[in-house]
Amino acid sequence: MAVLVAGKQVPLGGPKPRTLLAVLLVNAGRVVPVDTLITALWGEKPPNSARPVVHTYVSALRRMLGDQDDALRRQAPGYVLDVAPESIDLVRFERAVSAGRRALAAGDARPAATTLAEALGLWSGSPLGGAEGEWAESERTKLAEARLVAVEARLEADFRLGRGSALAGELAELVAEHPLREPLRAQLILALHQAGRQADALATFHEARRLLDDELGVEPGPQLQAAFRTVLAEPAGEAATPVAALTPSLLPATISDFTGRREDVDQVLRGLRPAGSAARVCAVSGKPGSGKTTLAVHIAHRIRDRYPDGQLYATLHGNHPEPADPDEVLARFLHALGVAGAAIPGEPAERVDLYRSLLADRRVLVVLDDAAGEKQIRPLLPPGGGCAVLVTSRVRLAALEGAALLDLHELREEETLELLAKLVGPRLAAEPEAALEIVRLCGHLPLAVRIAGARLAARPDWTVARLAQRLGRKQRLLNELVLGDLEVRGSLAVSYDGLGEQERTALRRLGMIGVQDFAGWLAAPLLDIPVAEAEDVIERLVDAQLLDPAGADVTGLSRYRIHDLTRAYAAELCDAEEAAGEVRAALDRVGRDALTLVRCASGRLPSPDGSGRLDHATVEGIRGDPDAWFEAEEDLLVGVVERISELDLVPTAAALASALSSSTFAARNQFRQWQHTHTAALAAAQRAGDRAAEGLLLSGMGTLYFEQDRFDESLAYYHQALAAFAEVGDRLGQARTWLSLSFVLRERGSFADAERALTEAVPVLRREGTDEELAQAEHNLGMILTESGDLSRAADSVAKALEHWRASGNRRGAALALRSTGIIHRAAGRLAEAADCCTRAAAELRIVGSRLVVAYADQALAKVRIRQGRGEEVRQSLEEALTTCNELQDGFGQALVLRTLGELDLAAGAPEAATAHLTRSLEWWKALDLPVWQARTIRDLALAAALSGDERRAAVLRDRARAVFERYGCREATEPLPLPLPLPPDASHRVR
Repeated sequence: MAVLVAGKQVPLGGPKPRTLLAVLLVNAGRVVPVDTLITALWGEKPPNSARPVVHTYVSALRRMLGDQDDALRRQAPGYVLDVAPESIDLVRFERAVSAGRRALAAGDARPAATTLAEALGLWSGSPLGGAEGEWAESERTKLAEARLVAVEARLEADFRLGRGSALAGELAELVAEHPLREPLRAQLILALHQAGRQADALATFHEARRLLDDELGVEPGPQLQAAFRTVLAEPAGEAATPVAALTPSLLPATISDFTGRREDVDQVLRGLRPAGSAARVCAVSGKPGSGKTTLAVHIAHRIRDRYPDGQLYATLHGNHPEPADPDEVLARFLHALGVAGAAIPGEPAERVDLYRSLLADRRVLVVLDDAAGEKQIRPLLPPGGGCAVLVTSRVRLAALEGAALLDLHELREEETLELLAKLVGPRLAAEPEAALEIVRLCGHLPLAVRIAGARLAARPDWTVARLAQRLGRKQRLLNELVLGDLEVRGSLAVSYDGLGEQERTALRRLGMIGVQDFAGWLAAPLLDIPVAEAEDVIERLVDAQLLDPAGADVTGLSRYRIHDLTRAYAAELCDAEEAAGEVRAALDRVGRDALTLVRCASGRLPSPDGSGRLDHATVEGIRGDPDAWFEAEEDLLVGVVERISELDLVPTAAALASALSSSTFAARNQFRQWQHTHTAALAAAQRAGDRAAEGLLLSGMGTLYFEQDRFDESLAYYHQALAAFAEVGDRLGQARTWLSLSFVLRERGSFADAERALTEAVPVLRREGTDEELAQAEHNLGMILTESGDLSRAADSVAKALEHWRASGNRRGAALALRSTGIIHRAAGRLAEAADCCTRAAAELRIVGSRLVVAYADQALAKVRIRQGRGEEVRQSLEEALTTCNELQDGFGQALVLRTLGELDLAAGAPEAATAHLTRSLEWWKALDLPVWQARTIRDLALAAALSGDERRAAVLRDRARAVFERYGCREATEPLPLPLPLPPDASHRVR
């Protein structure tokens, strides 16, 4: 857009003033309301200052235009631009086009051609250049359509003047720009015909018919059909020669920005390499939008010179409700090979015979796109070794005899970024992180990336980050991946429509779950059928390229992966087609089956429940390696809890969240997952007013914070749980919570309170609890008594726990009790017995325990070895234990091991190294707010100070430590203080 005043172009300012002027010019001579101007400039959300800003822009335009005659003036309710119509190119263009079309209608082709050419000569660049916003884009579209109509009219005038043969080049460019515009393609066919290029004219028609069918599902319109009939007008003597030697060239145009796929291209080329007397066949399969057709056409053009007798191409519509009939495709191929219409046999078998006869000794490349299956393809396979066939299909054509098979996957990340850069241009390099996010959201699927890139290219005013942000809106992802006739949703819909009802239901409900990869058992509760039947359904979705195989899990069941865009499409379908009650029922079944598997994996359930969906083979496979199963299913299990919580399926959500926290999350310190599941389930329980479920989940939150060493928060949640259980009269729930409270109170140094908590818990646990809970209570009582110095009673309690755990076959619990027995022996000075117990415990826990439990066992053994004067033997194991505690975010463990390393340094006579370790340990104890452990570490620092010769500081630190021991009733309050010297191997005193 440009304005000339006195023959000189004047500056128009930024996009907003240009847009304002564009609105006034398009409506020249008419009043444009201010509200209309505001909407054009800012859309539906203008700033509060919009009106005064419009007035400011108008004043600025007046100055730029040198408005002496008040052409741009205020007139209620807006402004009017009153200038001579002939001064506006758009008005001149519209008048000239109208005059040219009138002349054409009157049969005056020559003046029509001249007038229309003059009208088109008024165009220069993009219309309304510099204007922005939805109004400007809409107006540009209208103007572009008006220009195209004028071009078509000018071309029609040129045809009438006999200039058709000279128009082929111009028309080819126009058709490339507007491939679905039938008048232009009809004119191109006639131009090629007039130029004597009949084969190209026919190829152009066939390409148009394929494109219209692929993109719009329609046959060519009257103009295209008429142009085709004109080209096909047969000479008088053709009946005597039914087969002419034609060289068909039916390949569609390749794309200039083909990217990547080097290994795939090489594999296809190897598959098509001539070998023997039979035609070579290569079948490419892949999910919707993976670029199968693009790859096939690219390769076909690359090797077309090897097949001088022609290239045949057909789209077989394998995923349409009515796939292409091979007989009809044969008729097209025969016609392209020079067989006159009257000479094409009517019987399918005779057509096959003629087709094979024609190709037997010729070198022809046949490309069959979007095949439904092997049966559709077989009649179209040529017989001779000089031919090659390249097939694409959404299904793997494993039964196609002698075919080389290629499964086409998503592009690699670097290839996807390269494709996006080719589409968008240099500005992509300025926002690499946003570009990476776009290809990630597109799932590295070529179709999706191509749409995203084309959208960015069409919107130069958008930043790359803006498109990434729009794609990141989960509910609108597929809406954003639409441009013209390109659409990810439509591509997926073709495959979905070809599925059976059971497969459709499975896909929809997998989208509802929102999981990325899963095992075959998941489909069983989704469909309420046994696992074996469910796997068959899933395999059919794999065959349809809507799921990908992803190996097998520890149970022997296959695992599968669903592409992000397929999952988004499936979720849309679930929202649209599934009744809310069916969704709730399916998700509840998933939650209950997941709970069964978690309990089986944790050893709490001997066999599957009575649903009839899960089988013993699946359960036994999980039991073979429960840790591996939990790791593989972690995302699914967390997602299921969150999803069923959203639907307020409280009993199932609470039970599954609780089961997970007492199995995998606790053992592997998976605090984030624990937090997610409990927060979601607790919110659902609170919405439903289910106080029993609240109590269970509040107690679980208390345990979570205890495991994270956040003791104050842990106590608060446990007390809330006690209140909830009391409200519903759940004595067992209260007892279990008192048991959990006792662990927190013991770690806090509140030994008397911890023992009182057990006093509340144990009577109920004896009546209603489990042996496991009684073992935990006895074990914790033993540790409390150890801390307070009652070592005899402590040993009795731990022995009872050990007996319970051995009787129940709990090897891990028994090993923990053995470790605790070693700690009691160590506290009593029985170092040989302590070493024996701790060594056996560490060995057993390496078999049945987690990394963290092994780290604690190694620390307990190291304490004994230090007292035995063999500390250097365990330094490496302590360093490894520290690493483990650090990696698993266990603050208590880090503090404990750091203190033990400090004790080792003291025994080695290295007070400076000891002070460094002990100071770091003390910082952790302070952060955890554990006064007793602070005092123990301060006492060790006193010894380090004494060894360094600072007796004054040592005395101060010893007094501080003793005061804490006395306040909390610790056994250290009555023990002698450590000696201020390194320990010889035979020293008898203890450093705790």
